[in-house]
Amino acid sequence: MALWLSLSSFLTADILIPMDHRQSNHLKAYGIAYFALQREIDVEWMLNYRGGSFCMGSAELIEKECLLRGVSYEKIGSAERAGISGVIEERNMHIVLLEKAPEIAVYTPPNTLPWDDAVTLALSYAEIPYEKVYDRDILGGDLRKYDWLHLHHEDFTGQYGKFYGNYRNAAWYINEQVTQEKLAAELGYKKVSQLKLAVAEKIRDFVLNGGFLFAMCAATDSYDIALSAAETDICQAVFDHDGPDPGYQEKLDFGRTFAFRDFTLNPDPFVYEFSDIDVPPSYLPLSIDPVKDYFSLFEFSAKFDPVPCMLTQNHESLIKGFMGQTTSFKRDLLKKSIVIMGETANTDRVKYIHGNIGKGTFTFYGGHDPEDYRHYVGDPPTNLDLHKNSPGYRLILNNILFPAAKKQERKT
Repeated sequence: MALWLSLSSFLTADILIPMDHRQSNHLKAYGIAYFALQREIDVEWMLNYRGGSFCMGSAELIEKECLLRGVSYEKIGSAERAGISGVIEERNMHIVLLEKAPEIAVYTPPNTLPWDDAVTLALSYAEIPYEKVYDRDILGGDLRKYDWLHLHHEDFTGQYGKFYGNYRNAAWYINEQVTQEKLAAELGYKKVSQLKLAVAEKIRDFVLNGGFLFAMCAATDSYDIALSAAETDICQAVFDHDGPDPGYQEKLDFGRTFAFRDFTLNPDPFVYEFSDIDVPPSYLPLSIDPVKDYFSLFEFSAKFDPVPCMLTQNHESLIKGFMGQTTSFKRDLLKKSIVIMGETANTDRVKYIHGNIGKGTFTFYGGHDPEDYRHYVGDPPTNLDLHKNSPGYRLILNNILFPAAKKQERKT
């Protein structure tokens, strides 16, 4: 009888993918969860249990993929599974069922190298498929094909990333301006800023209708700035060949933005900064010791706040800081509806936020690359094999799996 029970437990075993410090490759573990969902294998996301572990039915192909990708896993029988469920029920833990592999799109220029963006780097390393979209695709209605959209470090204001001060004579900058102006003309717009606003509005509709939006670095604040400036011209002549509207600051409409309010624009084309949203300002010398730069994740109730809990799952609660054109968000300029998920304690610096717009959601994450403290134009790619357990990159991948959760779990 004991032998039969042991054999029965083995035959009905589940696969547990631990996400605590025992996991050999946290980033590729997300790819295993996505791999299972692609094959219509339901995945249980065990919030706050061993770093946000995944559990799925035992299948030979899942085990094989774990071995091929170097992902740690455990086979657990029905008795052990029941014990885990009991622990989860009694503590600040919760099980969210993931049912469908989300269709993923990355908004990025066609000529951009994959390593210029942390999200495309993470997706590629985790072996999670995605498609690239850009202005022509979005204006053509292609967003309806996707569940989740990431905004590459795009400048939606038409100021070319405000790289004018340092790179205006560089061949790549000159070519970028010519290319963008040509694309705008082809699509029927007189200015690049008008084209980017039209794209931003389409993205806004995507979220209002239930889409999931994720953005990092300059795509966060420049997106909101573009929406707020829908009825005015904020660009200097070096960007669009004429000056900004008189009184443009007073014409900003903060009712149109996702996350930020009451911000003040920086019109100087020689200053590498859009507004006072970003702290510390990117154009200043380093005022923070990189060795001491950290931000902390909030601990949410897994049972009552599953959405921010999903987005903050990690094996570390204190995360190394990293810079970008937009590094962190000034706390006083956040809308009251925003959920703060990561911040630098006792400062005005907020790193990681989430919110709802219409039927959809958005998440903004400050900084450029979680494992490259100060990334410069032309820097080599980050080798994620050296950072396979990166807690900063885990936050990106939490967002990618988020749309796979049952709809009732996503209500906030």
